[in-house]
Order: sequence, then structure tokens, then C-alpha cells
Amino acid sequence: MTTDVELSLDGAGDRLSPVRRIAAYAVVSREDAAQPGRQEILLVRNSDRSGTPGVWSLPGGAVDHGEHPNDTAIRETAAETGLSISLTGLRDVLADLRALPHRGVTLHTDRLIYSGRVRGGALRDRRDQSTDLVRWVSLAEAGSLSLRPFTANALGLPAADVDLRPDEVPDFPSFHIEEGHDGLHRTQRFAAYAVATDQLDRVLLTRVSPGYPGEGRWHLPGGGTDFGEQPAHALIRELLEETGQAGRLSGLLGVASHRDPASLGPEGFPIDWHGVRAFYRVTIDQATTPTVHDKGGSTSGAYWLERDKVKSLGPDDMTEVTADALKAAEL
Repeated sequence: MTTDVELSLDGAGDRLSPVRRIAAYAVVSREDAAQPGRQEILLVRNSDRSGTPGVWSLPGGAVDHGEHPNDTAIRETAAETGLSISLTGLRDVLADLRALPHRGVTLHTDRLIYSGRVRGGALRDRRDQSTDLVRWVSLAEAGSLSLRPFTANALGLPAADVDLRPDEVPDFPSFHIEEGHDGLHRTQRFAAYAVATDQLDRVLLTRVSPGYPGEGRWHLPGGGTDFGEQPAHALIRELLEETGQAGRLSGLLGVASHRDPASLGPEGFPIDWHGVRAFYRVTIDQATTPTVHDKGGSTSGAYWLERDKVKSLGPDDMTEVTADALKAAEL
């Protein structure tokens, strides 16, 4: 599991510094050869080098800067289990908070959960790493283990109280720039976006404000999630702030990952930007004239577009995540 990168704004005193990371995991299953019809799940055990020793988890770990979460889930599963897997779908996107006093941090993790199947390799345990054991277990056996909450949730099992909850949610921006030892600025940001349609089958799109990367292009309503916020909740909030529309989620479409090594925005200097964006299908039951309430931000306007107009848009007319999401929604 990749080491967490601390993005600390205030480490003074005894206050736990806020840390954000993005991580990807795989639910890998197989049929038990000894008992046909019984499914087994691949789990790894956290070692004494982790924040939750002895607790079992799905294989996976932190997304490296610029890495697609798909690749993270495959890479980390291979490192932790000795197995090569292929991904068969995106199951869920969620976030959680836990306090790690021994590290002096409060950790927010945005987690992408995939389904996967084994392509080859052989199980092997590890030494001197954040996980030490790997096992195939049935769901009944998994239910008797101490599981990380996100793992229990993915498997539909009761969650054990193994994570220490923070007393308060730190004030930490969704967009935080770090200057590296090489003098370059970097940021990794998680965001949620909507492919929103109304009862007339129109599509809701926004325009990127001047001075922001992709200025003038069509974009999806949505944006970065706040510290401690669930992606789905963030999306509904951003949708209302950017367009004035109240929506309801009707499905998770996918995830996009894009890196711009020298993104230029209102900061006035190049930033090595890595954005990971979950996109959802959203229904607007009572569409109104779009209104941007969040003035002075990255959204200059919001509009309802007829389906034919959306189909006529080319790659240069829209942002990368918009193209990915519209393709996934078959629009």
C-alpha cells in the first residue's frame, strides 16, 4: 500500500493535521474448487506497519500522482497478493474519515471500489510491508473477521468499529497546491460530476470561466469534494450551487483520470495537476432556468442543451471529463 502523502496546513500543537488521498481497491472473487457454487473473496491483512494492524481489507492502495485508479487497483493487488487481475467494472465510490493520532493526522480517503477477476499468478504473503497475509475466504468466513469499514460495506457485511473517528472535521480546501523539492507545484484533486438530464431529455452543461484551464469549453456541473464529504452529497451540492437545479442520483457511470503537467489557471504559475473525477447520471425532475449561484468561480454559465446539440459537439468543444462522461452515458 502506497505511503500517504501529508498535505498539512497547520501542524502546530496537538491538532491532527488534515491529510487527503485517493485510493483504489478490487473485489476479486472466484468459485471455491472444493465446494462448487460457493464464492470466495480475496482479502489481505494489515500488518503492524499499518494504522489498523490485524484488520482485513480488500487489496488496493493509494493512487500515485498521475496514475489512473484502474491501474492502481491492478498494481496494488499484484503487490499485495502476487496475483495479476483484470477489472470488470466500477462498483462504488465513497469517502471516509479516520483519526491517526500516532501519525498526527486526520485522514480523508476517497475510495474507488472495482470488481475484478484473476488472470494468473500465485498467492504470496509479504514481509515488512503494510500488509502481511493474503487469503481466499468465503463470505461467511469474512463475516467473522475484523474488516475495514469500506471492505465490509463492499461485501454487504456488518462493519466492525476499527477506525478511530476524529472529534471534528478539519477545515481543509478541496484544491490544495503543494510545492515540491524541485520547485514545481502539484495537486491531486478528487471531484464528482453529473450527466444531468430533464424530462424533455435535455442535457445540462456549463461553461468554463475565462482564466481557468479549458476556458470557454463545455463542462459538466459538479466539482471538488470537501474534506469529510461523500462524493454523492458533494455532487448534489455543487449542482445546486452551479446551476440552481435540484437533482437526484440515478447511477454511477464511471471515473476519469487526467493529468496536465503544466496546467495554467488563475494562480498564474504552472501546476502539475492530477484530477480524478467520478461521474454520475442525475435526473432533474423539475427543471428551471439554470442560474450560477457560485459567482466568481470556474463556472461562467449553465445551459440546457438539446440532445442533437450535444451530439454535434467535438472534442475541442468540451473538457476531457465531459467527453468521457457523455460517452459512458451514451450521449
